[in-house]
Amino acid sequence: MSPEALNSLFSLCIGFALAGALASGYQAFAERPAGFELLQQGVTQQRFAAVPFLVFAAPFIIMRNTLRGARIERRRFEFVMMATVIAGFWSMMSGTFFVMTLRAAGLLV
Repeated sequence: MSPEALNSLFSLCIGFALAGALASGYQAFAERPAGFELLQQGVTQQRFAAVPFLVFAAPFIIMRNTLRGARIERRRFEFVMMATVIAGFWSMMSGTFFVMTLRAAGLLV
């Protein structure tokens, strides 16, 4: 496996782990699952605070909603596959940002 492919796989895994940790932490704190409706609740300051959270938690939310919809609503395979690709790409990008931030802070070599 090439170093670039290994780095992308690492970023993908870190992105999904970060998204899962954020969404689970939110659910433990707020006692309800995180979702995109956070952008429609509260005053303007709360909406702005939800944006950075949703940027990193979105892959988990997308996959949770997609898998739940596939079971309950019997969504087509193509829709589930497209949502999985989008969540994976989003996770890789957020994981790459997180890894770059850790490297810039000197916490990761």
